[in-house]
Amino acid sequence: MTPAISVRDLRKSYGDNDAVRGVSFEVGHGEVLALLGPNGAGKTTTVEILEGYRQRTSGHVEVLGVDPAKGGVALRERIGIVLQECGIDAYLTVREVVQMHSEYYRAPRDVDEVIALVGLDEKVTSRVKTLSGGQQRRLDVALGLIGDPELLFLDEPTTGFDPSARRQSWDIVSNLTALGKTVLLTTHYMDEAQMLADRVIVIARGAIVAEGTPEDIGGRDLDKTIVSFAAPADLLGVPLALTVADGHCRFETEDATRDLHRLTSWAVERGVLLDGLDVRKPSLEDVYLRLTADPTSEVTA
Repeated sequence: MTPAISVRDLRKSYGDNDAVRGVSFEVGHGEVLALLGPNGAGKTTTVEILEGYRQRTSGHVEVLGVDPAKGGVALRERIGIVLQECGIDAYLTVREVVQMHSEYYRAPRDVDEVIALVGLDEKVTSRVKTLSGGQQRRLDVALGLIGDPELLFLDEPTTGFDPSARRQSWDIVSNLTALGKTVLLTTHYMDEAQMLADRVIVIARGAIVAEGTPEDIGGRDLDKTIVSFAAPADLLGVPLALTVADGHCRFETEDATRDLHRLTSWAVERGVLLDGLDVRKPSLEDVYLRLTADPTSEVTA
């Protein structure tokens, strides 16, 4: 089966500015891909080219087997797009808005089914202006789904949400994958990418700098474990090489089980409390910041 999205050596230039520089990747059917990158990295330009709203300078692009620059209405009926902000008549009810948008498609999903899918079935007769921010975002998703798309683009789907609303939105995306939908999402929330994505691509300065699962991208799975704890009054005889700064001890290890055993055995033997003991691998956010750091920048005091 051909991939849902295929991109090879994609380039987009604005005069002398290369916004996208030789990007290549694929997205399989039923896969959730998170596209990460700082502002100005080229991810929005890339997504707009995939959606057919921006022309590329060069390269090969296929979306559902079609060049999006030539796909027209036929392709647009097969994809759904959820932008950061959608212009919706505030005085229509939820059902009226979804019903109106359903009429743009030849074979839409059932209106009430879509409203229930995004968790707005109790707000079906409420006017848009009375919805909370999270509920309005769910309505945006409903409009992206009403055409029964094979592929859904989600642009920063939970920006501005409180933690509860974000979790609920994650459930909606999980429901989409259960329906066999392919999802490409952009986000600035690393925990969102960790929770939702099968694969992650990081773009910086117009090029892909890393690609992989949330667990192994950028060699994250091979990084050393970091152990830290509040510095006790007495470190005499501690069996590890520690870095002590700002009242905390820290060390890195390739064998956390062995070295934690050595540390805790020493602490028990000497009656030392390891307050604030923390054991962790570098997070996805740590890896992201490392990958997107500007190599030409200098830190000054």
